[in-house]
Order: sequence, then structure tokens, then C-alpha cells
Amino acid sequence: MQGPVEQETTNGTIVVVEDDRNIAELVDLYLRNAGFRVLQASDARRGLELVAQERPCLVMFDIGLPGPLDGLQACRELRKTSDVPVVMVTARDDELDRVLGLELGADDYITKPFSPRELVARVRAILRRSENGRRPADEPMTVGSVVVDTLRREVAASGAIVQLTAREFDLLAHFAENPGIVFSRQQLLDAVWGSGWYGDERTVDVHVRQLRRKLGDALPLATVWGVGYRCD
Repeated sequence: MQGPVEQETTNGTIVVVEDDRNIAELVDLYLRNAGFRVLQASDARRGLELVAQERPCLVMFDIGLPGPLDGLQACRELRKTSDVPVVMVTARDDELDRVLGLELGADDYITKPFSPRELVARVRAILRRSENGRRPADEPMTVGSVVVDTLRREVAASGAIVQLTAREFDLLAHFAENPGIVFSRQQLLDAVWGSGWYGDERTVDVHVRQLRRKLGDALPLATVWGVGYRCD
């Protein structure tokens, strides 16, 4: 099967700290074809050295690294000196690991086996959120032909203002902040309605239908059957 087409490296440097050579090479391939410069390390110490030397835009740590420092400990060390975005990768689907990783300062968490395309989408979303944190508060986001102004809470589709309810706006903003990532209905409920909200997951479907009705083809909002929704 033909692999992804090689693209010019323009999007910054990513340090991948992964001791499984096959996974490291696969991640390297997809990130490079997404326009990133990739530097690999097979242990935490070397990874931290690369971060200090290269000042990357993002770091990926495998949790189960060999040697005196695992990925969680490496993340803790890194956060003493840097706020660079961090993605934790692990073969252990353990809630405690995820919570601990996020508490130590990781920005996202992905479990093996994973789709390389999903990983690239998550990386892009994290970098976009990081960039959004540095952008002027009045600078809107764009997804498809839809412009989302979170300061004024206004939405324009193909240049025309569209009226949304508060919840529709919040759902759209969440998609705009995380382009390319597939969200389950429960994940959307937690992010937009709040983790304490108890209700039917079909609420998400209703709001998605409303966004599609109001924004039409201007909004690239796709259904991922059996999973949830993705906005590119």
C-alpha cells in the first residue's frame, strides 16, 4: 500500500522519545509527512537533552521507557524548566496513568495501538491550542468556511452571520479548537456540557444536526460511524 506523500518540513521540530523502534519509525514517518522535523530518542535522558538543545514545538514521551526515568518522571523533570506541549504514549490503558500524566503537565494522552493519522491530528490540535493561547483574544478561529469569534461569541458562514444557541456555539468552538480529532459523544458531553452533566448522549446528535442545518456545507463536520464526530 502506498504511504503518505513526502511534504516539506515547515511546521517545527518534534522530539519523539520511544524505545520501540518500529513505533518510533512509524511516528517519525507520519510526522515528517505532515511537515514536521522529527528527532528520536530511545530513553528519557537523551530525550530531555534533545529538548534542551533543540527547543522543539512538542515532545512525545512513551510512559514505559527503559532506564532510571520513565515517561511520567521525564514529564515531571521537563515541567521544571519548560512549558513545551507534551503527548504521553503508552501501551497501558490505565486511568491512573492518564490522570497522573495530565496532573504532571501532559497536554494529551494516547494509548497503543493507535492510528498514526489520529496521532498527527492530535499533535496539530495541541499545537493549535498552544498557538491560540498566545494569539490576541479578539482573533477568531476558522474551520472550513466558518469563522468562530469566541470573544464576541459570533459565527459567520461564508461571510454571513449565523445565530446559534449558547450550547451550539460552545460545541462548534470545541470542534474548531480541535480540528481533525474524532470525539465520541461522551467526550463531547464532558467537554461542552461538563463532566457533571447527566443526560442522553443523543443530545449531542441533536446539536450536531442543528449545526449542520444552520451552517450547511460551510462546516466540514463529519460523522465517524460507530465512534462519534470529527470536524476538519
